[in-house]
Amino acid sequence: MPRPSKPRVIGAKPEIASFKPRGIAAKKLKAVNLTLDEFEAIRLADYQGLSHEDAAVLMNISRPTFSRLVEKARIKVASFIIEGSELNISGGNVQFQERGCSVFKQALPESRIERRKHSAAVLEESYC
Repeated sequence: MPRPSKPRVIGAKPEIASFKPRGIAAKKLKAVNLTLDEFEAIRLADYQGLSHEDAAVLMNISRPTFSRLVEKARIKVASFIIEGSELNISGGNVQFQERGCSVFKQALPESRIERRKHSAAVLEESYC
């Protein structure tokens, strides 16, 4: 029996949670489901440009776990675009933590040892 996954920390909910090609009824489309933690991984890595290590600290997960999330999310987004599917963003084992400041890259500690000592909340408070 696999070990249950711990909740991943999410900083922002998507404003729009469903996308589909224009002019095609949703019931005719294959649905691709992107979980909230996969959405957050794409947001941190590709949209905000954080390194996998820094983004993993913010989500309170390991760097390899973060890399797997990004990989799964990119495959799903590519499938949505190439196949013309419907994309739904919902679900996943997540814990919301509002971040008052969208850009706090500079607040991330310099060394790996420091990264492991600080949580995302402490990092955000020191910058914002």
